[in-house]
Amino acid sequence: MARSILHMLTPLKHMSPFDVNMAVDAGFETIVTYTGVDLADVVSLTQDSIFSRAPQDGTRTGIFIGGKNAEDALDMVDRAKKAFVPPFANHVFADPAGSFTTGAAMVAEVARALKARFGTDLTGKRIVIFGGAGVVAYVAAVIGALEGARTVLVGHDGEERVSKIAFTMKWRFDIEVGAVDGSTPEARRAAIQDAEVILSAGPAGIPILSAEDLESAPKLLVASDVNAVPPAGIAGIDVNAVDVALPTGKGIGIGALAVGNVKYQTQCRLFRRMLDSAEPLCLDFRDAYALAVEIAG
Repeated sequence: MARSILHMLTPLKHMSPFDVNMAVDAGFETIVTYTGVDLADVVSLTQDSIFSRAPQDGTRTGIFIGGKNAEDALDMVDRAKKAFVPPFANHVFADPAGSFTTGAAMVAEVARALKARFGTDLTGKRIVIFGGAGVVAYVAAVIGALEGARTVLVGHDGEERVSKIAFTMKWRFDIEVGAVDGSTPEARRAAIQDAEVILSAGPAGIPILSAEDLESAPKLLVASDVNAVPPAGIAGIDVNAVDVALPTGKGIGIGALAVGNVKYQTQCRLFRRMLDSAEPLCLDFRDAYALAVEIAG
């Protein structure tokens, strides 16, 4: 059998050591990183990777797409797929900044908690997402909307930037995602007034919602915070929290390590799926979510 090779592409100065470690531990034998890659580079890199091996060895070759922007990564996936010349094709897996697997794990953990603790699901739930301009928030918003939730992005610097992001989601996925201002304490409290789910995907170590703020969310069922660096993004959610009662007594919290455990397993198993599959795979956040739901239980 041909050796397994993973070509890891990123538009950034460095490839993430996290992703390299994950790929090695999943079992790839040879890993090569390519940095400073832009969209125009993807076709030539992809075709060099397919034409240098026999067609039957295409499934022993993978392309991983990193970076820090969800839409850029999805565009690179599309460009790589268009560069294939059947029967020459490889696996493709996108997970920029780990966001596809992190966002998938976050929503999967919320879905698990809604079912286990409240006997309900994501359908129709109002999900308010802080850190709305970030890549994890992007993925969580899209997954939530695709699952039938009413997702809303909160902009720490106002509504304009997150409104533009929500518009691109509608264009790309044909979904409706809301956008609201979160630039002041008053705006953040107004944003969560009707929230049944709150997700915090803001910068590490930045408190976003206090216990007093949570009093403004009387309908809250589940809140999750992916910030693993103190202080918590949402008050009362420790990194190890799994369905822990929130300070106000309204709803339960899920912490960063609970989400991270599902994320880690999801990314690892997607890499292994590439190694095990006899057919070329194209994996993104939708595949990550389906697997994360299975892992979360």
